[in-house]
Amino acid sequence: MGLFHTFSISASGMTSERLRLDLIANNVANMNTASRPNDPASPVYKRRVPVFAEQLRQAASMAGEFKGNGVKVKAILEDPAPPRLVHDPDNPMADEKGFVAYPNVNIVNEMMDMITASRTYEANVTTLNAAKGMALKALEISRG
Repeated sequence: MGLFHTFSISASGMTSERLRLDLIANNVANMNTASRPNDPASPVYKRRVPVFAEQLRQAASMAGEFKGNGVKVKAILEDPAPPRLVHDPDNPMADEKGFVAYPNVNIVNEMMDMITASRTYEANVTTLNAAKGMALKALEISRG
């Protein structure tokens, strides 16, 4: 595995985690978006989550083995959980029974996912910096 290959793998991890953080921020921003229950004209926002997949490349060996080539976002899925119904008859979005639909976003889960995503991003940055440090050290050694 070459040095630039290490940079590429770390960069793919950072890109994927940045997208994950963007989705978390979008989920939190829409957490209190009110909608009328069961109204197709005004659908309730649904929590979005990324699905990651390993990128593989075939090695140039006789065995035809596969080696890691980073990570990619395979899909962005909507959480199928039902919306949160709140009884608020004074809300203009309330239905005939006085219920308002809010997204299925739980702030505790989003904060936990955000911490995990930021720590994973930091780990990829650390890996990238370590590879960069090794490359710089190799250049120093070659200069003599």
